Amino acid sequence: MTFFTFLSFSTLSFICNMKIAREIAGRIWAFWALLVFVPSMLVAIIFYMPCFLMKEPAASWWHRSVSRAWMTFFLNLVGCPLKVKGGHYFKEGESYVVVCNHNSLMDVPVTTPFMPHANKTIAKKSFAKVPLFGWIYSLGSVLVDRNSDASRRKSFEEMKRVLALGLDMVIYPEGTRNRSGKPLKEFYDGAFRLAVDSKRKIMPTLIFNTRKVLPASKPFFMLPHKLQMHFLPPVEVEGLSSKELKEKVFKLMWDYYEANSK
Repeated sequence: MTFFTFLSFSTLSFICNMKIAREIAGRIWAFWALLVFVPSMLVAIIFYMPCFLMKEPAASWWHRSVSRAWMTFFLNLVGCPLKVKGGHYFKEGESYVVVCNHNSLMDVPVTTPFMPHANKTIAKKSFAKVPLFGWIYSLGSVLVDRNSDASRRKSFEEMKRVLALGLDMVIYPEGTRNRSGKPLKEFYDGAFRLAVDSKRKIMPTLIFNTRKVLPASKPFFMLPHKLQMHFLPPVEVEGLSSKELKEKVFKLMWDYYEANSK
């Protein structure tokens, strides 16, 4: 065996050992995150209770405040501190259709709590069935059954009511998590039809590094990493069709993600 052959085998062995160590570390960290999440959720539920006594939009403001305190505690304790940029683009007295990229389930605890305005998000009805967490999630969401045309129509009207109340509406236009490895998946039309119909500006939003923390391809796996959420300047809808608006926002978000992802 030559020296170079030995070196190649040694390098390969080292890489394999590193991968195995990473897999083990990811499972251990996921278990730690679960240990933090469940007890902290049980405490947070107590503070969510006033939502039952409040009307909108006050209930959503309270919900966001409790969620922000809880998620600040959780994210920092699991080694995933969040940095937010561009919050100054949100103007008081205006409500927005906020569109976010979607790479990971970790996007959920990042978006709603840390938006500058109180908001609701569009969410699958099946999430409401998760014990305890589903109840919290439902309070801050417009629920939809994607297999039901009637449910989709009803949720669209509900989202317009949310915007009319002065709340922002947070939507993931990719629909499901992006597993492609590309900056974005193709967008669905809903968010952009909503913006045009309600005459609300689009607030493009990019979330970074959640895929590294909680990858969609690995069950019960998590690693600590700094997270970022960047708001881009709002996009006017006047004079644009929903298709034109979708294409414009898609390009803005694609270009920004490529320029700023590491």
